[in-house]
Order: sequence, then structure tokens, then C-alpha cells
Amino acid sequence: MQLEQIHSPVTNKLLEDYWSERANIHSFFEYKYNVESFEKRIEYLKNRSYRSKELAQVIRSYMEQYGLSQKANHYLNELEQGAVVVVGGQQAGLLTGPLYSVHKAISVILLAEQQRKALNTPVVPMFWIAGEDHDIEEINHTYTMVNGELKKRGYSERSKLKKMASTTELNGEALEQFIVNVFKDFGETQYTEDLLKNVLRHANDSKTFTDFFTLLMNDLFEKHGLLMLDATFEPFRQYEKMYFAQLVEQNEQIAKGVFAQEQKLAQAGYPKPIEATVQNANLFYIREGERFLLERQKDFFKNSAASVKFSKEELLAIASESPQSLSNNVVTRPLMQEMALPVLAFVGGPGELAYWATLKPAFETLQLQMPIFAPRLSVTLVTRQVETLLKQKELSITDVFTNKSEQKMKEFVESLKDDRLNISIEQMKMQLQRQYEELTDYLRTENYQGEDLLEKNKNYHERQFDYLKTKLEKQNIDKHETEIRHYKTIQALLYPNNQYQERFYNPYLFLNTYGETLVDDLLELPMSISDQHHLIVL
Repeated sequence: MQLEQIHSPVTNKLLEDYWSERANIHSFFEYKYNVESFEKRIEYLKNRSYRSKELAQVIRSYMEQYGLSQKANHYLNELEQGAVVVVGGQQAGLLTGPLYSVHKAISVILLAEQQRKALNTPVVPMFWIAGEDHDIEEINHTYTMVNGELKKRGYSERSKLKKMASTTELNGEALEQFIVNVFKDFGETQYTEDLLKNVLRHANDSKTFTDFFTLLMNDLFEKHGLLMLDATFEPFRQYEKMYFAQLVEQNEQIAKGVFAQEQKLAQAGYPKPIEATVQNANLFYIREGERFLLERQKDFFKNSAASVKFSKEELLAIASESPQSLSNNVVTRPLMQEMALPVLAFVGGPGELAYWATLKPAFETLQLQMPIFAPRLSVTLVTRQVETLLKQKELSITDVFTNKSEQKMKEFVESLKDDRLNISIEQMKMQLQRQYEELTDYLRTENYQGEDLLEKNKNYHERQFDYLKTKLEKQNIDKHETEIRHYKTIQALLYPNNQYQERFYNPYLFLNTYGETLVDDLLELPMSISDQHHLIVL
């Protein structure tokens, strides 16, 4: 396994500015990402009180369902005694979802280890599973690569209800078929049989999307003690009830602050990530596992589709008596996280950075301080096969990111064109055109009424020439199909659809190639959070 770091040619303006010392974006955050910020943040946390023993017990009771490793147990003991956390989170995607879920978890673990040493204090890694999210269409599929082409593989079951991932039951047969199809696309290696058995075993033990996600992530990070918690876990909802009450009490001020901050963000030249309004309640009401977004209208919290309408007092009663009936959105989730956990830093991607840029006034409304935002590691995994192909084609990975490899493939395909063949077919078309013109003149001279028929006949023969040309060109290209597939494989694996691979592939594609120690070995590399893109040859 070899590591190289490059400055990413793929830019995100907000993220790029966040790494810049002088950019105005820093006014939207409490801290810059530097050594001094971590020192200030730990001092802030020392002066706050948290229900650490209760929190640790909630996490313990969640993780014991899936298997509690020795190291995770050690971290929970530290959390009970007042340790702080580095936290990141993601939706419960099938096969852990896109690679960036694993990249976030790796980032969380590495940052927690780094700050444990730097601050000389216990810092534990934690992963917040967004099981409350209801957009199942975002998490019910993955991508594989077949013959150098990106292929979408989906789980066949569908639901019209906006049910949360944690309450959406999986169809065992459909899930097994999905997994088998995905692994068939991967191809057979020395690791496939054991890997597939393990994944199918976890699938068989899973009732919901969140179960399956947790079991797989727990497997991958067992040696590293990654703590995990599903946002919908009922004991955690009970733990949160006083915090839900605060979100209800300060609801209007939170919405106004976020709306105003998003306008400032747009004025500073960035997109609006939330499209907030002052009527947003930023809370969902849950009924029979289905989520309904609430809006504030005058003195009430409403959702017309669900035919629900609550006064502030009624919603406060729900928060107190049945907090499992409430759920956060992108605005209130970070606020809930800050109230519930002793957060040293939050690890997120570029999309989350944009959301968080709107939230500082909301934190202040609740008399909270926004934690340090740590951009997750940006990683591209390179298989030995693709490394070999890059050398053969005299391409660098940066060439792939800047579309030079795609251009080189187009030039190669262009070079395959048979000029003599094209000239011969064009000459035949021209000869036919002349003959039709002579026949047309003859028909006019002899007063035949067949010009329309002749024109249709000519068009038919011209289409046949085009068909002949296309077929012969394809035959010629097919002779070089292996070379073309090599170019496509490079592009599809490293930069599918002109985006980083982390947005498409799940980690099992690479586990199938490298082996079950992939995550452990990645965590041994000298990586740290920075503005660099990490290229890792497996």
C-alpha cells in the first residue's frame, strides 16, 4: 500500500476558502482548523457539564446489539469519565453506502488519535448514524464496474411512504439477490467467497437498513473501537427530550438566524445550501415510522399532508412525553449533537460544510458554541490493475482528474478510423447520387409521375450506406476493444462520471480486490486531515 498526496485539481470554492487563512468564510464559523482552535475548544468543553455516564450507557446499550469490541468498551469507559468526542455521521447506505462513509469514519478515528496525543486528554471516535433520514432512494443502491462501465445496482423493494431508514424493514430475499448481483459484478478473487459469506450473514441478521449498516461498519472498524449510535434509538430519544424542548422553545429564533445567515452566505458569493425560510420549524413529526416536516404558521406547528397541527405547548408535551415522535433535520441535527455530546470536532464533507456555514446564529440562540469543523479526508483508491494500465497509457492520476485520459481515449478511437473505407463508401454514395439524378431527368423527360417514389428509394439506399459504414467502423473498433476498455476502466474506477470514486463505489469493491484488512491497513498510513487529496495504491 503506497500513499501519495496531491493538491486536488477538483475544486469546491467553499472548501477551498475554508482552508485559506484569509478568506471571509471564516466569519461564518467559530473556529479555524488549526492547533490553537483545538486548545481553545478543549478548554471550553472543560467548563461545561455533560451527562456523560448516561450517554455512555445509551451508546453501550445500542452497540451491544451488534457486538461490543474490547476497544469500544474501553472508549465507553473513558466517555463515562468525561472524555470528549470527535464525531462524524452519515445515512445508513447499503454495503455502508458510498466510500465517503468509510472515509469519514477513518477521518474521525485518525483525528481522535491525533488530538488525544496533542491535548493529552481522552478523545474518543464516534459515528452518528442518521437512521432518521427517510430518503430511501438515496441509500437503496450502489455502483459497480462492468467492462469499464459504471453500473447502478439497486435493491428492488420500494415504498411510497417517507419511512425512516431505521424503521424500513428489509426484504431478505431482495437484499440477498442485491448482494449476490453486486459481488458477481466485482468478479471472483481469492477473497470473494469469505467476504460474500460474511456480508450475507450480516444481511440475514438485519431487520432494517440501519441494522445492516451498523453490522458492516462494526465489522470494518472493530479493532479501532469506533463508537456508533443510531439517532432514532429510543433510549437516545429519551436522553434528548430536554434538548428537543429547547429546540421547540427557541424555534422561531433559530429559523430567523439561519435564514439571515444563509442570505449573508449568498451575498458572500456562495450557493444557498438549505433555501431556508423563517417558517421552517426544522423538526419532523414521526407517525408509524413515517416523517412529516413541520412548519410554523402563526402560533402552530403544522404539516398539511399528515393533517397534524400542534400548538407550542402541545409540541413541548410531545418532546417531554414521547420524544421518539420527533426528529431533526439538517439544521437541528448539529444543534442536537452539540447539546447531547461533548464534541471536540465534527468531521464532515463539502456538502455538510455548506450547511454548517448557515448555523452559527442558531448555536448562539441556544447559548452554544459551534464546534471545530474538520473536513473529512479526500481519498482515491487505486488498484494494482489500474496502476499498471496508467503506466501502459503513460497517464497520471491527475491526468484522469483533468479529463486528459478521456481525451487521449477519444484521440485513440479517432486514430482507428479507416480513411480508405470512408472514401470508398463516399464514392459509392456519389456514384449512386449521379445515377439517381440521371434517372430523375429521364422521368421528367418522359412525363413519368415517379419522382417522390424515386426520392424515397434514394433515401433508403443512402441509409443503407450509412448503416454499412457504421457496422464496418464498429468491426474495426471491436478489433481494438481491449485497448478501449483499458481506457474506460481507468476513467470508471478513478473518476466515474467526472466525480471522485468515493461518491459511487462502496468499500467492498476494494475489499474484494485487496482483502479484509483494507480498513486496518488504511488506518496505518500517515494520513491526517488537510487540504491534500490522498492517492492510495493498494
